[in-house]
Amino acid sequence: MTMLIDQLKAIVGPDAWKTDPAEMQPNLTEWRGLVFGKTPILLEPANTGEVVQIVRACAQAGVSIVPQGGNTGLCAGAVPDESGEQILLSLKRMNRIRSVDAFDFSMEVEAGCVLADIQAAARDADRYFPLSLGAEGSCHIGGNLSTNAGGVNVIRYGTARALVLGLEVVLADGTVLDGLRTLRKDTAGYDLKQLFVGSEGTLGIITAATLRLFPDPGETSTALVALSESGDAVRLLAHLRGSLADRIEAFELVSHRVFSLVEEHIPNARLPFEETYPWYVLIEAATGRNPDELENALVNVAEEVSILDAVIAKNSSEAEDLWRLRHSIAEAERHDGVGLKHDISVPIGRMQEFLIRGDALLESTMPEAGLLAFGHVGDGNLHYNVSLPSDLTAEAHSEAGARITHGIYDLVAELGGSFSAEHGVGRLKKAQLREYRSTAELDLMKRLKAALDPQNILNPGKVI
Repeated sequence: MTMLIDQLKAIVGPDAWKTDPAEMQPNLTEWRGLVFGKTPILLEPANTGEVVQIVRACAQAGVSIVPQGGNTGLCAGAVPDESGEQILLSLKRMNRIRSVDAFDFSMEVEAGCVLADIQAAARDADRYFPLSLGAEGSCHIGGNLSTNAGGVNVIRYGTARALVLGLEVVLADGTVLDGLRTLRKDTAGYDLKQLFVGSEGTLGIITAATLRLFPDPGETSTALVALSESGDAVRLLAHLRGSLADRIEAFELVSHRVFSLVEEHIPNARLPFEETYPWYVLIEAATGRNPDELENALVNVAEEVSILDAVIAKNSSEAEDLWRLRHSIAEAERHDGVGLKHDISVPIGRMQEFLIRGDALLESTMPEAGLLAFGHVGDGNLHYNVSLPSDLTAEAHSEAGARITHGIYDLVAELGGSFSAEHGVGRLKKAQLREYRSTAELDLMKRLKAALDPQNILNPGKVI
């Protein structure tokens, strides 16, 4: 190992590696502080060529590599294990936006680019990159693609998988798969890039990507709507789609309990209502030259859906304040302590059934548990999180948590949904993958892994 470490140091140069455990600690800790790892060295290559040399050296030595982006994931997919024998590879220095082609509606970026910087570069070219999530100020596009990130705009633009045109990937033997095309139509063989999107670094290391850009959506309108029942959100969305069609950019359901945590833990975060309501929906729609269109649509639907109250942002500042409430949820939850996280998805048409049956499940399993529900109802994704009573013993907490989580995932599976909508599998959900995916699917995943990474050196212990 000592010889390999010296070789790796020489590859990246004197200022691009760390071995001090204290300096590496942020990279060795899962974002919520639930999982901790060890590594003999943290490498920060500057380009694809250095990544190739690192992979080849590790492959020759039979030493595994854990690729890492912004380390904002919630399934511990980018943290090494506790053995102290896995090399940690951070792509943070590979952060160049290589090109933006406004006429082709595409851009080429390196894996370490922060998502917010990509959004800004698109805006500078009068274009729009729609991937948006709470961690966009620190997450990296390589990690977004490796986990097939979702975010708030999936209802109109799809997940990260729909936004990538091509990839540059370093394979387990150091071969570079150069697929940085910007073609919208290409049926020449298998669509290889899609193997790596969502694979969490287990099949190859994404080093660069070509991304799909869109026209600037122009003026948007933002509204926060208060509802008495979560099921009203599904009905509201259906009616709004009738009048606004695909111009709905985001449709986010949040319970009052969740927003109360935001108000408690996030400075200057306040709901714009004098009264409190059980549920809220944050809506953004592209309204172009008719800024009153969203408001008019809400007025027209009021007879069909029981809207208790609503606030329409009068300017971009007010809209940003409303979105800050939504984007602060993860941080507020982290301050509130460890809870049960369920990143689930169900068909939109069955969302109301899930919410009703999920509530009944919690009531029958542990009535004193607190529901922290929020999510992207417009695309069927809900973060159905649960806080357990603080006075439970560690054993009781673990037992109750296992029963609740298993019950929720069983219900999700019954309704044709998924136990992981946008956070991936990582280390924390491998058992669920084995339980809720078919033998045929699991066998094919294992065969792909064995074919592309026969030594199992790329992010071992994750996903499968």
